[in-house]
Amino acid sequence: MRLRATASRRLAFLLTLVAGLAVTQPPEPAGYDHATPGRAAYDHAAPCPASVPYRSGASGYHTFRIPAALQVPGGALLAFAEGRRDSAADNGDIDLVLRRSLDGGCTWQPPQLVADAGKDTVGNPVPVIDPRSGDIVLVTCRTIGGATKRQVTSGRAAASVRRVYVQRSTDGGRTWSPQRDITESVKPSGWRWYAVGPGHGAALRHGRHRGRLLVPANHSAGTNGRSGGHSLYSDDGGHTWHVGYVSRSAGGPLALNESTFAELPDGTVYINARDHDRAAEGTRADAYSTDGGLTLAVPFRPQPQLTGPTVQGSVLQVSGRPWRSPLLYSGPSDPDKRLRMQVRASDDGGRSWRPVRSLSDDPAGYSDLVQTSTATVGLLYETGLTTYHDTIRFTRLPLGTLSFEW
Repeated sequence: MRLRATASRRLAFLLTLVAGLAVTQPPEPAGYDHATPGRAAYDHAAPCPASVPYRSGASGYHTFRIPAALQVPGGALLAFAEGRRDSAADNGDIDLVLRRSLDGGCTWQPPQLVADAGKDTVGNPVPVIDPRSGDIVLVTCRTIGGATKRQVTSGRAAASVRRVYVQRSTDGGRTWSPQRDITESVKPSGWRWYAVGPGHGAALRHGRHRGRLLVPANHSAGTNGRSGGHSLYSDDGGHTWHVGYVSRSAGGPLALNESTFAELPDGTVYINARDHDRAAEGTRADAYSTDGGLTLAVPFRPQPQLTGPTVQGSVLQVSGRPWRSPLLYSGPSDPDKRLRMQVRASDDGGRSWRPVRSLSDDPAGYSDLVQTSTATVGLLYETGLTTYHDTIRFTRLPLGTLSFEW
């Protein structure tokens, strides 16, 4: 399928530029280094604590939702989002858009249209960098013909309308290949609804599966609408994809979706997921894989210490530090409503958690954590004063300012 950008959408972007809503950037700095992991071009000097790359109503879109963040080694910070054309709804005319920052998230280049499927829905971005080639691999989903999730899960719409795609960038996110359909490789017969992420994927760095790309995903089977989690993996840099584990649960009837991965320092993959039906204690569940996401060594069980509403969350294993390198989690902390974005930390691989930074009491929704340097992480998250999807905000979190005392 070829990427299409309609004349009206190009005009909307141009009008945004004329109005001064998009901040232009200088070219990549001298000494741009694709091989230096975890260092942004201007990260240490970035003077701003926060910025707003997406504001609903801008660039011809009604709403921006579903953030995903990625730090290009030695280069740009990428902020992906769904650009929802006509409403805040999860279905309809939805594009995938991107903004790049060359100064650690202080200012942002004009929005780019990464994937546009006409009136169809494109979304659930999962970006990951292939460590061998340096390419950015982006996995997304598409719904054909305007069907809703409820219609697909119940059987009122064909399962085949929900599809999975991959595309690549070889130049740090400046340009993108057309979307390539990988549905037949990753969606077994009998599965109906299907979603990846959303949020960053994982490139494994340790053990015999070093270099493997992992993408979190979920599915429904039958017509009762209940969801389960699974993994996708690629051992050839994102060119071919396979299904890894398919979730089994312990400790309650978990309905898993919107999972997130982090590789722990010993190579174990930590998996954290939303318990969509709140059937077990709390709204989160976690599991572990010791074979690179192929199977689960410890099945999913409730994680009651991560209190919050039913919502997506993000995990990130901090790396590259000679001292404490915690596992981080982000998500709203109000037990019932999408409010009070908070970052929590674990020093024991996800078994126990404690708050280390509360960002505000405002409405808050989906989020994605990203490490921008050895000293700093960033959080790209939905927030606003009236609703949780008024804006997508980026906040820099120097690790030295987080409350790691136990």
